[in-house]
Amino acid sequence: MNIVRYRPEYRHDFERLNRLWLEEHALLEPVDLEYLRDPEGKILANGGEVFFAVDENRVVGTCAAIRVSDRTFELAKLAVDPAIRGRGLGRHLCETVLAYAREHGAQEIVLTSHTSLSSAIRLYESLAFRHAPLPDDVRYATANVFMRLDVPPR
Repeated sequence: MNIVRYRPEYRHDFERLNRLWLEEHALLEPVDLEYLRDPEGKILANGGEVFFAVDENRVVGTCAAIRVSDRTFELAKLAVDPAIRGRGLGRHLCETVLAYAREHGAQEIVLTSHTSLSSAIRLYESLAFRHAPLPDDVRYATANVFMRLDVPPR
């Protein structure tokens, strides 16, 4: 399995995989669709990146690094094909996003989630993310978890 950076031919897979879990948990919002349908404009154009896990030319996972500011990135849109969940692919994708954010000057990495996504929250905790108060300006109405990871200077 290879982890690769964004390619236009994978745009549909970015939306497909994320819609699976968002709809499964009744968390799909209009703001999600903005990002899923326009990753070039919403993520890449601002200095972020979308990564894909590809197995024999089939996209089976994805995760994005969204630049929030000069010092902050958001880990977002983590999705793994349901048929292969539980095999460490989500962790590998998150680690790829964290490395990208660090290489591009992140001093902190943040994420929003929902308490119903307990497996994802445990994964984030194992990656040293810590719970923090939900900011007033969070863009997701359904978000009720906010986590932060401080990045030590190089």
